[in-house]
Amino acid sequence: MISYLRGRVLTTTTETVILDVNGVGYEIYCSGSAFRKVSVGGVVELFTYLQVKEDGMTLFGFESLRERELFLKLTSVSGVGPKMGIAVLVTLTGDQLIEAVAAADVKRLSTVKGLGKKTAEKIVLELHGKISAAEIMSVSEDPVSAKPQEPAVGKLTAQEEEAVSALIGLGFTRSESVQAVKRARETGATTVEEVIMKALQGGV
Repeated sequence: MISYLRGRVLTTTTETVILDVNGVGYEIYCSGSAFRKVSVGGVVELFTYLQVKEDGMTLFGFESLRERELFLKLTSVSGVGPKMGIAVLVTLTGDQLIEAVAAADVKRLSTVKGLGKKTAEKIVLELHGKISAAEIMSVSEDPVSAKPQEPAVGKLTAQEEEAVSALIGLGFTRSESVQAVKRARETGATTVEEVIMKALQGGV
């Protein structure tokens, strides 16, 4: 089992990070929190889970051991595979997931791309007994961490808002989309199409 990797980020896609660990490249599907830690050319540490199937192996990466544990709890729910589990943690932070389960907020869970209402209800039902009271209390005592952190940026232009909306439509969170659009602007993108393309090329 590969449970931890430390290496240099070679490149990113909209879903994965390719990590160079002593000359070996690992493709890793990352949570939103893990993605926010990486930058191309930088060194990053990720806690990982290796899925082994007959047709191949897939690595999933997380910011912390706690986040990986939440992922394992998610994938213990019937009908939630690793790909769906990582999709949940791309859309929601670990604290937001705990908060949604504690509040039985099916609507919030259903905002995850590809996650239907019935599966969201299963997640709430089956995780209620698996997420400890201490975890729920730690979230409720820290309201700041329960909300997505918006980047410290000025008011977006109409073009930037259009690009952000397009990226959200592709499954990214607003925070990730705003940051990606701002980075694209800094590299010289001007039209909406250029901004979206630069944002995707740079790894949202």
